[in-house]
Amino acid sequence: MNDLSGFMRMKLNTLTAGCGFPIFFRPMALCIRAVPCYARRVSEAFQSIGIIAGSRELPLVFARQARAMGVRRIVAAAFEGETDPALAALVDDIEWLRVGQLSRMIETFTRRGVTHCVMAGQIAPRNLFDLRPDLRAMAMLLKLREKNAHTIFGAIIEEMRKDGVDVVPAIPWLKPLMPGAGFRIGPKPTDVQREDIAFGLRLAREMSRLDIGQTVVVKDGTVLAVEGFEGTDRCLARGGELAGKAGGAVAVKLAKPDHDMRFDIPCIGALTIETCAKSGVTVLAVEPGRTLLLEQERCEQLAHAGGVTVVTTD
Repeated sequence: MNDLSGFMRMKLNTLTAGCGFPIFFRPMALCIRAVPCYARRVSEAFQSIGIIAGSRELPLVFARQARAMGVRRIVAAAFEGETDPALAALVDDIEWLRVGQLSRMIETFTRRGVTHCVMAGQIAPRNLFDLRPDLRAMAMLLKLREKNAHTIFGAIIEEMRKDGVDVVPAIPWLKPLMPGAGFRIGPKPTDVQREDIAFGLRLAREMSRLDIGQTVVVKDGTVLAVEGFEGTDRCLARGGELAGKAGGAVAVKLAKPDHDMRFDIPCIGALTIETCAKSGVTVLAVEPGRTLLLEQERCEQLAHAGGVTVVTTD
């Protein structure tokens, strides 16, 4: 078969069926040991996998999870100045690129016979403009009427598909790292904070419908900040600052219902919690089962030390 996209989508739909994931695993080691119920099925579907590796910890986490679940060969396309060099020790082969070198990125996988890959880590769409795109990337961008994360990464996925590389969601490997319903670290939200969570949730749903951003920061029923192109952490810092010296801001992070998890998995980590603590955001609410919590033990320590509550929405 030349085009395995439909087949692999069926595979992905069944990989996690009936596994009964617990609400949450804190230590990374437990997360890795928590996957045997479907590890065999994942490894059967993917003997090798590619990673388009962005910044921060997620590419490393994915590589560890994939390896623990039986993926035998991992090939990474990494980006100079963004991807953590530590990834090299976790994969079988790695090629370093500039952001915008679309042809070379695709060739990283095609030359090695890799037909499926995931996107992991932050790859800011604005970098395609800041760092001299190659001819293929330039031609791709010129065809886009709107240039946002959805259209840019969607176009990249289509370009890769043309060359026989299918971008698949990383969710089957990362599901154990996603807090479930009823999850909380830090103090229990007050009644006022719960009202702000509900208010922020309504706003975040409308934002997602309009494809504006994933995060909104509110306080006492007032909107302080809405995420734009700058990303979650900067939105949190801006909203927390506007909350004043007393702090007390509430942030809600929510992906749209048809959010494409292939290129953008909602994700929070230690830096997110540090940003909340420094800027005066005292509650961060995220979707159950659709948001990654990285550096889990560190996040819990920072949340307790900084008086930050992390909860899943109802």
